[in-house]
Amino acid sequence: MGSTEVLSFLTTGLGNFFQIYFILVVIRVLLTWFPTVNWANPPFSILSQLTDPYLNLFRSLLPPLGGMDFSPMLALFALQIVSGLLTSARI
Repeated sequence: MGSTEVLSFLTTGLGNFFQIYFILVVIRVLLTWFPTVNWANPPFSILSQLTDPYLNLFRSLLPPLGGMDFSPMLALFALQIVSGLLTSARI
């Protein structure tokens, strides 16, 4: 296996990871619209544990404005940029 094949494999794998993570973050954000979701239940708690550390990075940068939390939009935008860069870097 040559170095270009390894690099292509890594960028493809990371690109796929960021696309899946993007979907998980979107699901997490959409579920916050439903106040009856019990975040202690296993499927929801796992989703929260996977996505909250990433979302908290952006919550510390952009505080809620007028009761609306716009930090997930910034977080999703950042994931799109990184995923796009990895996709365009494929050899």
